[in-house]
Amino acid sequence: MQIFKIFIKVTVTLIVLFFIIGLVLFFKQKPTYEGQLQLNDIEKETSVYFDDFGIPHIYADNESDAMIALGYVHAQERLWQMELLRRIAPGKLSEIFGEDMIETDRFFVTLGIDEATSKTINTLDKESKPYLLAQAYLKGINQFIDNGATPIEYLLLGLEKKHFEIKDIYNTLGFMSFSFAMAQKTDPLLTALHQKLGNSYMNELQLGTNPNSTTIKSSNETLNNIAKIAHQVSDKIPVSAFIGSNSWVIGAEKTQNKKVIFANDPHIGFSQPAVWYEAHITTPHHEIYGFYIAGAPFPLLGHNHNYAYGLTMFENDDIDFYQEENHPTDSTLYRFKDNWVKYNYTKKTIAIKGKPSETFIVKSTKHGPIVSGISEDISIEKPISMFWIYTQSPNLMLDVSFEMSRAKSISDFKEGVSKIHSPGLNVMYGDSQGNIAWWATGKLFTYPKNVNRNYFLNGADGEQEIERYLDFSENPQAVNPKWNYVYSSNNQPDSVTNILYPGYYLPEDRAKRIVDLLESKNDWNKKSVSDMITDVTSSTAPQFVDEFIKAIPTNGLTKNQQEAIKLLKNWKGDFQLNGIAPTIYTKMIYNYLKFTFEDEMGKETFEKLLNTHFMKVEIGHHLMKNNSIWWDNIETEVQENKADILYKSFIEAIKSLENQLGSNINRWKWNKVHTIEHPHAMGKLALLRPFFNIGPFETNGTSEVINNLQFPLTEDGLYKVNAGPSSRRIIDFSDIENSLNISPTGQSGNIFSKHYANQSKMYVRGQFRKMKLNKEEIVQTSKKLVILPKNIKL
Repeated sequence: MQIFKIFIKVTVTLIVLFFIIGLVLFFKQKPTYEGQLQLNDIEKETSVYFDDFGIPHIYADNESDAMIALGYVHAQERLWQMELLRRIAPGKLSEIFGEDMIETDRFFVTLGIDEATSKTINTLDKESKPYLLAQAYLKGINQFIDNGATPIEYLLLGLEKKHFEIKDIYNTLGFMSFSFAMAQKTDPLLTALHQKLGNSYMNELQLGTNPNSTTIKSSNETLNNIAKIAHQVSDKIPVSAFIGSNSWVIGAEKTQNKKVIFANDPHIGFSQPAVWYEAHITTPHHEIYGFYIAGAPFPLLGHNHNYAYGLTMFENDDIDFYQEENHPTDSTLYRFKDNWVKYNYTKKTIAIKGKPSETFIVKSTKHGPIVSGISEDISIEKPISMFWIYTQSPNLMLDVSFEMSRAKSISDFKEGVSKIHSPGLNVMYGDSQGNIAWWATGKLFTYPKNVNRNYFLNGADGEQEIERYLDFSENPQAVNPKWNYVYSSNNQPDSVTNILYPGYYLPEDRAKRIVDLLESKNDWNKKSVSDMITDVTSSTAPQFVDEFIKAIPTNGLTKNQQEAIKLLKNWKGDFQLNGIAPTIYTKMIYNYLKFTFEDEMGKETFEKLLNTHFMKVEIGHHLMKNNSIWWDNIETEVQENKADILYKSFIEAIKSLENQLGSNINRWKWNKVHTIEHPHAMGKLALLRPFFNIGPFETNGTSEVINNLQFPLTEDGLYKVNAGPSSRRIIDFSDIENSLNISPTGQSGNIFSKHYANQSKMYVRGQFRKMKLNKEEIVQTSKKLVILPKNIKL
């Protein structure tokens, strides 16, 4: 009995102790939303009003004060996120996460983003307004580092806070640029397939270029391992990657109130904190309601009373791989045309938590770094270099984002975005004067006509080099078109020079749905656009279902098989929570891809390609082919045709769902298999997951509908959403002060803030909140933080 009493006493004591510690952390760690504070370099009193969703509305007498305030409030909500983002490009994740991140660090160090940043910084005008305001923003961040609470993530990892520099901004933008790319995940695999299977198979795929071109022979092991590293790196990065997007801008002639309506929902990998930090800045000569990446001083999305702008991913191919040729006796030389050229060698060091640092050498050619030596698993007998347009020129994204957020006219705005060389972006624009526009931006270039950029190029003979760089006027674009709308959904753009620019574009599903809806009416308003941006109907699924139905015989079917066919026939392609047809359809699609491609490709290559843009396009492209060499299963003794594969895909789908969800088909609802969770880097530890991760939630939608909630197709039939709309913005210039948005989780990255997850349930329900611009409303409904110069006595 005495032991039991002692146990109870100790337990209660520990509970009380943990409660007290939690209470202390809560009050010490939570962000400051009201009161007064003093900062260095502030010239005049600056007011920050935090609205009911934690969005700061900054009113300052000058832009420098506004940027210092922005840096401070941004850091108090997102310092941990800033820390992660600045570490990726220079390869410094192992320093905090240990040896598990060595391969990721080695990959990014080899890419050369950090070196490109240093070159860019050396060319900067240190007296320019973008540079000076960026420095003011950094002053705000660093003052929070010096005087603010240490984020709990730093405490858990024992990480020391260090000041931010201009280099951190550029490295963050560099990682963002790389996260748009797809070629590193796809080109090595397609090259390996071409060598393994030949033209007869590759001719049947929608590669967008000529598959009959001659390619260089490489080791299939090398090719697969390059792709393997790229996929592993993508999976391990603890922050959001940019994936796709929708945007449309409706001209005044097609709206109810005869004013432009702007809509944008960039699709980005889900993580916590969410990618965008919203802030509204007002000074005597400038106003912007912007969406900021952690550690970047100027918004990439924004609007004010006069204009709105946003982004989608262009998906152009801006990465190419070259197979180099080593000198037969001197490994320090490689061939280019008729000359032997010395490799460039750079010594790199990666710090590793709890272990000695690792030193390695990066070799480079005129095309770029040798990536076939990144991992010990990759043979370097035949060196492969990677050309990436980003590292070939100074990065002007800081200037571009500054100019986008301060444009005085559509011509000013166009001049700013014309400077983007990488990443490729579709920049969308609308204004209060009735202008609408879309520009595909990025430095585009052409090769000789016989070059197939889906495969590795010949780096030795000099005949597969860039012929010319296109002028920005040749990029795809549309300004005030006669059809009265512009849109982008990562699909293949047309070109004013009749060139279909190569890239890893997404299928037409979303584009077709967007165009069908926009063409259908001329009285659009904020409500109808909000319905459209949360639309979950596939424009292509019913057509694909018809192909399956034609392949299924009407006799000899079980009760569940008959009921499944009935449900599929009556289905309109909508992915609602309680829908049963979406569950059956998605399983059939997975089976169809597996039974069609895995036997020829091999299991490993198939699984790597399965969730790439390439395979998404192939779903519809191949399904509509009646005759194809791919339909036959080379592992059987009979010759299968399309009907055989589709029938088998249906039968196996029903069997699998019966095993997974039970024999009652009415229980096969979409919400049982389709969920969303927002992972935090700390959530990898099971003990911390409930505190840091948000979700999981049941959700409607699917991949490649307008409400584009993406997930990897998997054997187990559980579709865990890992990417989707990072915001849903609707800006109606007839009611600009009541424009709408929603974030996937919340404004704050601080788990002690009430704004950490307070939008997450609204998001999955398709709800919205206001983006406030009216000062009177903001003052009346917000908490006020006053920031004063340091030299004023309180």
